[in-house]
Amino acid sequence: MPGSLLVDFVYCHPVGHAIEALHLCHGYHRADPALRIGLVLNAATPVEPAGLCPFVAEVHAIDVDVVDASADFSGQLAGIARDWDGVVQDRRADQPEQREVFPGLAAYHRQARSHFRSRGAVFPYSPGEAFRLPVPAYRSRVDGVRIAVLPGGSGPRRLYPSVRSWRLVLDALARRFPGAEFVFVGKLREDDRTSTSFGRAEYDALAGAVRAVDAVDLPLVYQLARVASADVLVSPHSGFAMAALAVGTPWLAISGNRWPEYYFPGTPFYSVLPDVTRFPAFGRFAEDPRPVEDDGPRSPSMSYDRIAADLPEIVEGAARLVERRWDFDTALADHVRRVVGAGLGAGMWSVDDVHRRHLPQ
Repeated sequence: MPGSLLVDFVYCHPVGHAIEALHLCHGYHRADPALRIGLVLNAATPVEPAGLCPFVAEVHAIDVDVVDASADFSGQLAGIARDWDGVVQDRRADQPEQREVFPGLAAYHRQARSHFRSRGAVFPYSPGEAFRLPVPAYRSRVDGVRIAVLPGGSGPRRLYPSVRSWRLVLDALARRFPGAEFVFVGKLREDDRTSTSFGRAEYDALAGAVRAVDAVDLPLVYQLARVASADVLVSPHSGFAMAALAVGTPWLAISGNRWPEYYFPGTPFYSVLPDVTRFPAFGRFAEDPRPVEDDGPRSPSMSYDRIAADLPEIVEGAARLVERRWDFDTALADHVRRVVGAGLGAGMWSVDDVHRRHLPQ
């Protein structure tokens, strides 16, 4: 009789954390294909990608306010089987810094540990697998280069480039790839899920400047299908971009704000790192740097001056990926070298620790 494993991965809402959870499930599946795997996610996280993964037998979603330490989860937990051969959690559930910043998550995991009963089985895990989401096939009617663009994520608007900055990037990419089609993705529709903090008028202003396809507000799986047909995704750090890597699309990251890139499932990528001496970034849980004035308040690493300073690297990085001149092993080794060279190596981490083989001895 196959064993049963519950992956309790209730964390913050961005879709990238659902991708992390599915990556973890996939690693257990690869090590033991007969294993029956259940998954628990934050209800504010898009759970649709889990439905694409036949190795996940059941998915549950928990409504959680990450900062409310007083919540009672007993009613929700009662709807999930209590007994499993093994139970694993996201490792952040036990990190003191995470529990301090997210007391609501700490409360959930404390109650979940009391609810779920593990028989103590320890299942094998296969790290560093190239996890792929099997999205539906999508064929563009246009031949030539296709560039998917996610202008911003679900954070405050100040954390993403202005329309003026994006115009600079799009114009440069259009010159580098004449006739390219730009596929705009994101979610503006308001519901109980995460949404993009860009406005509709801002999207329209960008789409009007290039040969554009509007995939904004399509269901997530269909947006991912369109991204899968693109040659590259260009975006700041975002959870959606992690999903793009999981459908095999290279990612040109305009890196900055709190978090450097850390999810590397075998897909080529290039992170354009800011000069943190001029444009402070990557403070993680530290207080954000003082915003600069740039068509409203803007984080320094997403400002026009920063985008203009790094524009040649943004275009060249995208070209390496579009032209398939940049394989995954080269990308990862180069990324680790540049992160360490920027003085950020001490806090570097990655899913399955795949970066470690490239750290200086």
